[in-house]
Amino acid sequence: FLESGVNLYNEVKACLPKGEEVFLTACSGCHGHYAEGKLGPGLNDSYWTYPKNATDKGLFETIYGGAQGMMGPHNYLTLDETLKLMAWIRHLYTGDVADAAWLSEEQKKSFKPFKPDEHASEEGSASPADEGECKVSAN
Repeated sequence: FLESGVNLYNEVKACLPKGEEVFLTACSGCHGHYAEGKLGPGLNDSYWTYPKNATDKGLFETIYGGAQGMMGPHNYLTLDETLKLMAWIRHLYTGDVADAAWLSEEQKKSFKPFKPDEHASEEGSASPADEGECKVSAN
């Protein structure tokens, strides 16, 4: 990621449970359980308060360094946690897949906009993230 600016965890299903866990502890208080927005802006549609957040590099910068206004830096998260968090935020997207710049063309073919009611029915059947599939290579 540090060289490419591309989050390899986007839409890797085995990585999403850990990303959701980080989101619920670090972000949902302000952004809502499904990133619909509360005190902080919504993160699940095609409108970005900070347009750079449409890219993985931009979203990482905002999470790590904080945003103007109320959101402070979340630089206490490890790189791995931050990337899984970002993958979860991307997974929560409800907009038009054509606007999802962070997805590859291959990922866009199978992407389905997030639906909270469907997620709630899947929660009991979700398997924990396979740590082997979700580790960032040090090379």
